[in-house]
Amino acid sequence: MPSLNGKTDVIFMPRIWLDYCQFLVSQCKITRSRRTFDRALRALPVTQHPRIWPLYLRFVRNLPLPETAIRVYRRYLKLSPENTEEYIDYLRSVGRLDEAAVRLGAVVNDESFVSKEGKSNYQLWHELCDLISQNPDKVTSLNVGAIIRGGLTRFTDQLGKLWCSLADYYIRSGHFEKARDVYEEAILTVVTVRDFTQVFDSYAQFEESMIAAKMETTAEIGQDEDDDIDLELRLARFEQLIARRPLLLNSVLLRQNPHNVHEWHKRVKLYEGNPRQIINTYTEAVQTVDPMKATGKPHSLWVSFAKFYEENEQLDDARTIFEKATKVNYKQVDDLATVWCEYGEMELRHENYEQALRILRKATAIPSKKAEYFDASEPVQNRVYKSLKVWSMLADLEESLGTFQSTKAVYDRIIDLRIATPQIIINYAMFLEEHNYFEESFKAYERGIALFRWPNVYDIWNTYLTKFIDRYGGKKLERARDLFEQALDGCPAKFAKTIYLLYAKLEEEYGLARHAMAVYERATEAVETQERHHMFNIYIKRAAEIYGVTYTRAIYQKAIEVLPDEHARDMCLRFADMESKLGEIDRGRAIYSYCSQICDPRVTAEFWQTWKEFEIRHGNEDTIREMLRIKRSVQATYNTQVNFMSSQMMKATTSSTGTVSDLAPGQLGIDDMKMLEQKAQQLAAEAEQDKPKPKEKILFVRSDTSRSELAELSKQANPDEIDIDDDDEDDEDHGPDEVQLEQKSVPTAVYGGLKDD
Repeated sequence: MPSLNGKTDVIFMPRIWLDYCQFLVSQCKITRSRRTFDRALRALPVTQHPRIWPLYLRFVRNLPLPETAIRVYRRYLKLSPENTEEYIDYLRSVGRLDEAAVRLGAVVNDESFVSKEGKSNYQLWHELCDLISQNPDKVTSLNVGAIIRGGLTRFTDQLGKLWCSLADYYIRSGHFEKARDVYEEAILTVVTVRDFTQVFDSYAQFEESMIAAKMETTAEIGQDEDDDIDLELRLARFEQLIARRPLLLNSVLLRQNPHNVHEWHKRVKLYEGNPRQIINTYTEAVQTVDPMKATGKPHSLWVSFAKFYEENEQLDDARTIFEKATKVNYKQVDDLATVWCEYGEMELRHENYEQALRILRKATAIPSKKAEYFDASEPVQNRVYKSLKVWSMLADLEESLGTFQSTKAVYDRIIDLRIATPQIIINYAMFLEEHNYFEESFKAYERGIALFRWPNVYDIWNTYLTKFIDRYGGKKLERARDLFEQALDGCPAKFAKTIYLLYAKLEEEYGLARHAMAVYERATEAVETQERHHMFNIYIKRAAEIYGVTYTRAIYQKAIEVLPDEHARDMCLRFADMESKLGEIDRGRAIYSYCSQICDPRVTAEFWQTWKEFEIRHGNEDTIREMLRIKRSVQATYNTQVNFMSSQMMKATTSSTGTVSDLAPGQLGIDDMKMLEQKAQQLAAEAEQDKPKPKEKILFVRSDTSRSELAELSKQANPDEIDIDDDDEDDEDHGPDEVQLEQKSVPTAVYGGLKDD
């Protein structure tokens, strides 16, 4: 083997070199080890150098000779530049921060560099900023200000940290005024609240530290006049900074969105008490905000600007602002209409009535080029003539300040433009009525009816019909009837009730009773389902007052047929009560019997109690038996329906999934189907017991139940029972006595309006 010390060192065995170098390192032979590492690198091919360098670098890092290690690292980075971060960490550990900053700056500017530690370019940049800003006295080879400002343009989402790093650099360098300038520049350029908060908090902390340092210095050295002035100046600067915070934050928000109307209004409030700044702010706002991009209502800036001049009694300036505001191309027609209305209201507040009328007439003048209200391709100035807001205010002013003809012309123009609302129509008609133009007012109603459809036309019809009846009463009955028929033609059920009641009232007061009854009859069919019960009640009440209670029988029958069960039950009770008062006991009993079919005894116990009391007063043992039989029959019917539904549900469930008994027969005993079968057998047995027995008196219910109930009922007195004395046969010698029959007067309601009082 050739000598390692000779001239022939070409040995391509890295293992031997590694062992030899390791041996020399362990012997602490620094110079000889370094030279041996160099010879190994020269002797081995480049492809085997990565086996030597780790041991070499570990050797030089452990040496107390930074310069040697730096030179070795520089050679190593020419072969492996991707390991620059390792070199930078070593430089920072030995205090060579200037070269560390230079190397880190080169890494940041190299877009192709990939960090082995997984750091992003921003993280490396942030490390560079911290390094150069926190060590201004050790980093001299770099232009710190230029580097950080370059980062401001590259990393726009982290401006707050970068500005603070730049200011921190100047603070550590002792350039306090430059640091303050940096903070001021930062808070006037950042565009996010987060960055502003970071910069402002750092700025405030800097000012506090300056004040604290000055106070400590004064306390140690002593206090003189210059120190007092300097301290007061710093305190004033700090207080001013804190007071400026809301305004500075508002500026940040406006830099984010200069078209934010709400923030402009807040800025004006911040300048409260400073008229010059308020005027400048309004001027800047109206020049900056683009109505097409605005967030909020841009016209409110113009209106507030004009009101500011008005509050300061500068009406000419306020008029100038309004005139300029009317020429702005707003996004919505309503914005321009609001400006015109505010302009007119300002003149009204100062009692310039003619000027206000002139302004609104100018606003509603027909432009040279007409346009549709919603045609966005045309400017709002060509569309404002169709704004109802401006026309409504003009109509109000004309009513108060103008003449009858001018007001009428305004209303007619509104209707011709087809921008009227039902309220406008009603206001127009009321205006004509106040001036005794009744037929003109009715024509206004009819024009409004022609413009609108249901349900919007309801208010017009209701007011029209009421005013017509109040005006003419029964003088123009046929015309009134035609109006009502027109109103009811196509009227939705939701609005029919009021019109039908008004129609019926007209017929009752000025027409024929049978016509009124016909109207009520139609109303019960035309109104909504939930309103029919109330309508039938009104129908029955009016029919009883006009024709007598006997006329209401047909109405009751129809109501029972068409109303739902809940309301039909109430009608049946009232119908039966009426028949019993008229002495028609059998008719009342038949009504109860009919109604019982829709009364489940478990739910409607009140009905059965009422029927029971009726039979106690007017019936006998047979009728009570019949009532009890019907009650049991109805209850059995409802029970059967419930059982049938239950069995169907059980059948559907078991057919799809099967029962536990099917899967494990004999384990659960009687299943649900068997229980239902037993219930059916029990009901059949009860029905068998209810059949009449041949040897006994015919009974409609089971004898045991009926006897107990009849025994209880027999104790109660029957007011209609005729008392027949059993001792009459013994008293035949004394002559027959007259039977005293109870007499009842026929109710007056039976005769209705036929009988005189």
